[in-house]
Amino acid sequence: MQKFFLTELILLIFYSSCFPQVIQPEDNVTTGAERTEQYVNYLKNKNIALCVNQTSVLGNKNLIDTLLHYHLTIKKIFAPEHGFRGKGDAGENILNTIDSATKIPVISLYGNHLKPQPADLNDLDVIVYDIQDVGVRCYTYISTLHYLMESCAENNIELFILDRPDPNGFYVDGPVLDTAFRSFVGLDPVPLVYGMTTAEYALMLNGERWLSNGEQCKLRYVTCGGYDHNMMYSLPVTPSPNLRDMTAIYLYPSLCFFEGTTVSVGRGTDKPFKVIGFPLFKGGNVVFTPVSMAGAKNPPYLNVKCHGKDLSGLNTGFFFENKKILLQWLMTMYEATPGKDKFFIPFFDKLAGTDKLRIQIEKGVAEMEIRRSWEPGLSQYKVTRKKYLLYPDFD
Repeated sequence: MQKFFLTELILLIFYSSCFPQVIQPEDNVTTGAERTEQYVNYLKNKNIALCVNQTSVLGNKNLIDTLLHYHLTIKKIFAPEHGFRGKGDAGENILNTIDSATKIPVISLYGNHLKPQPADLNDLDVIVYDIQDVGVRCYTYISTLHYLMESCAENNIELFILDRPDPNGFYVDGPVLDTAFRSFVGLDPVPLVYGMTTAEYALMLNGERWLSNGEQCKLRYVTCGGYDHNMMYSLPVTPSPNLRDMTAIYLYPSLCFFEGTTVSVGRGTDKPFKVIGFPLFKGGNVVFTPVSMAGAKNPPYLNVKCHGKDLSGLNTGFFFENKKILLQWLMTMYEATPGKDKFFIPFFDKLAGTDKLRIQIEKGVAEMEIRRSWEPGLSQYKVTRKKYLLYPDFD
């Protein structure tokens, strides 16, 4: 185990030294929400619901403030995981409420109410969806999109997407979901990193008839200006409480697996999704102690000292050069864990979208062989994906 860790550490230092200069993410992109001339007039005289959160911004204003400025009729707000203001913990049950600033009813689409019911859609003409995603299947905003589209299809409501770039949209990788493992952290047969914006993904849900009973949603969208899949886009607002900067967002596809293990990803520290570890880990380059804080009220290993790895020094050049999920951290932590039969928890297979990855790691299958096993599904998915792209691709 120590030899494996030393080799990995040398490779990590090598990669970091090869790319000492940070690639500056592209910021000259106009989001769909910012292109108000393409949707404000269309929304006039309509009864509107918004599916939005704290990422739904135009400059320093939330989309709702801009639409109210135009005197549009907003009947209600639908909120995804973490709530309308984006402050809830991962997995925290968010209740329906009244927004204190606008006095508009907020309906939570998380917990026990994942899919809008017919009563939620009474008197609506259109639902406007404007949420910044991170391009990873287990990040639940696309599951909210899926259920919202189903409800719109079943109730003859139009969905209007204001598109935003995918910050991990410059590659495609990971196991394709086996539908036997469908859950709210993975509904559709796509890879873990699917390389599509929200509008592109919605087009695929419709076109491949992946909604319930093969129904199709009435769909309208406004594209981004100046975006393509070969660029790195810097998010103007943190998408959730524990993805606080672009390093965490780029690491998320590789580290999200740990949410189904006994390893901490640094929730309850100042480096969530940038450190990994557990109390009995030997070696590493960081010691951290998770504490209760906003966005991580009860993190794993609360008030317990953990030893592990600090990955916060990796820059954008590293991620742009290594356009793939990096499994070495998961494999290292597994090898370093005493009592390996307790390393994985049942949630892991839902995150991975398959039980094959867990079984391969337990059997000691090499990373290259694991990656080869993904290729048939990835190749088929890439053909499907191409049909629905709205922006120039990375190939």
